[in-house]
Amino acid sequence: MAVLLKRLLHPRRPPAALGRPLGRREASLDTHAGAAVRVRFAPSPTGFLHLGGLRTALYNYIFAKKHRGSFILRLEDTDQTRLVPGAAENIEDMLEWAACVVGIPPDESPRRGGPAGPYLQSQRLALYAQATEALLKSGAAYPCFCSPQRLELLKREALRNRQTPRYDNRCRSLSEAQVAQKLAKDPKPAIRFHLEGEAPAFQDLVYGWNRHEVASVEGDPVILKSDGFPTYHLACVVDDHHMGISHVLRGSEWLVSTSKHLLLYQALGWQPPRFAHLPLLLNRDGSKLSKRQGDIFLEHFAAAGFLPDALLDIITSCGSGFAENQMGRTLPELITQFDLTRVTCHSALLDLEKLPEFNRLHLRRLVSDETQRRQLVGKLQALVEEAFGSQLQDRHVLDAAYVERIILLRQGHICRLQDLVSPAHSYLWTRPAVGRAQLGAVSEKVDVIAKRVLGLLEGPGMSLTQDMLNGELKKLSEGLEGTKHSNVMKLLRVALSGQLQGPPVAEMMLSLGPKEVRERIQKVLSS
Repeated sequence: MAVLLKRLLHPRRPPAALGRPLGRREASLDTHAGAAVRVRFAPSPTGFLHLGGLRTALYNYIFAKKHRGSFILRLEDTDQTRLVPGAAENIEDMLEWAACVVGIPPDESPRRGGPAGPYLQSQRLALYAQATEALLKSGAAYPCFCSPQRLELLKREALRNRQTPRYDNRCRSLSEAQVAQKLAKDPKPAIRFHLEGEAPAFQDLVYGWNRHEVASVEGDPVILKSDGFPTYHLACVVDDHHMGISHVLRGSEWLVSTSKHLLLYQALGWQPPRFAHLPLLLNRDGSKLSKRQGDIFLEHFAAAGFLPDALLDIITSCGSGFAENQMGRTLPELITQFDLTRVTCHSALLDLEKLPEFNRLHLRRLVSDETQRRQLVGKLQALVEEAFGSQLQDRHVLDAAYVERIILLRQGHICRLQDLVSPAHSYLWTRPAVGRAQLGAVSEKVDVIAKRVLGLLEGPGMSLTQDMLNGELKKLSEGLEGTKHSNVMKLLRVALSGQLQGPPVAEMMLSLGPKEVRERIQKVLSS
C-alpha cells in the first residue's frame, strides 16, 4: 500500500466517477433486462446463526428460486478481531441443517465453491486493494494518518457536546508533500473514501424512494484499514459487483448506508444492484432479537428437536411478503406465494410460544410421508437408546415396527419427537414398577378387573383397534356393579404406565400390544 500511495502522489483532483455518472433512470436501480437473478446471504462469523439471520437467508433463497436464480453464501470475515471460533462453520452447518428437510442450501458457498469464489472475504483482499487503488487514482479516496488516540478524542469531544461523533476529514486536505512526509513515518495508513456531492436517490423495493445526504452528516469513512482488510462498506460493494449480485436483500439497518454504497459504485463506475431492505424481526414485545438471549440460535432449536420447516414457517408467518399469513406452509408453497412487493416496512413480531404448534403441524406432515416417517423412526430409536440405554428391559421396543406404531398413534398429540422420551412417555420403553397396593388404592376389584381385561385380550383372532378397545372397556365397566368407568381406566393406566395421567387407556394398550399388556397386568397381580 505504501508503494501504491507514493506512486499516486499528484495534485489532488476532485472525486469523479471512473465511468459515466448515474442518471435518473439508473438511480432507480433497474437491472439489465433478462439478467440472471443472483442474491447473497452475507453474515459475519462473529457469532452463530440465529433466527434473524435465518429469516434473511430464507427471503433471499425464496426470492432467488421464485425467479430461477442463484442463492450465494458469502462470509464477511474482514473484522478479524471479532471472529468467533467455529462461527463460520456453524453458519453453513445450520443452513445445511435447515436444508435437511426443506432445502435451503446455497448454490455457491465457502464449502460448496462456485464460479465467483472465494466466498470468504479474507481470501479476497487483492480485489479490495485493486478497487482502493482505482479510488486513490481518481482522487475519490485518500490516506488517513490520524492515530487511534486522536480519533478517540474527536469522539469524546462530540459526545461531550451532545453531538454525533464524526471524523473531521483532516487528512483530506493534506498536500502532496505532507502525504510523502507522513508516509515515511507511517507506510500503512488507513484509506478513507471522499464523501462529496449529492448522494444519488434510489428506489428501495420495500421502502420506496430514498436519499441520505451522508456527506452532510458523516465524516469520510474508512474503506481500507491499515492492516489491509476492508471495512464493510467497500467489501460489500466490491464483492456484490464481482459476484454479479442482481438484488441485495438485507436488514433495514443498512438502509441509511445505501447512499454511501451508491457513491462508491458511482466512483468505481459500476452498475449497482437493486436493493430491498427487510424490516427487522423483533421479539413479541417489540424488543430486538439479541444474541445474548441464547435461545435464538439455530443450534438451540435443532438440539431441542424443532424441525427446520417449522422455523421457516413461523418466521415467514409473522412477517409480510405473502398474500396472507397462515400456518403449515411448505417451502415450495413459500416460493410460489412470495411476492417482494408485499413486504411492508413494519417490523415482524415473533411469538416463539407458538413454535410448538407450528412444529406439531409439520411433524404430522412428515409422519404422513412414508419416506420421512422411516427417517423419524431412526431418529426416535436413537433418542430412546440415548434416554434409556441400560434401563431397557426388553430391547424389542427398538424394533422399527413398534417405534413406527408409537409415532403413528401419538402424532397430533406431541409437538416434538423428543416428547416421546419424556417421563410422561417412559412407559412405552420401560416397564413401570407398580405394586398391587397402588392398584388397591384405586379400586377394591383389582383381580376382577384384571382378569376381565386379560380375557378381553385372549379372544381368538381379535383385531385390536382403539375404537374396539374403547367399546369393550366401556362394557367391562358397566358389568362391574358399584365401580365407575373412570376408576377402571385409572386402575388400568396405573398398571400399564405407573402414572395417574396420560394418553387414553385404549391407546396405551394398542401401543404396547396385547403381549406386553398381559405381562404388565400379570406382573402387578403377582407382586
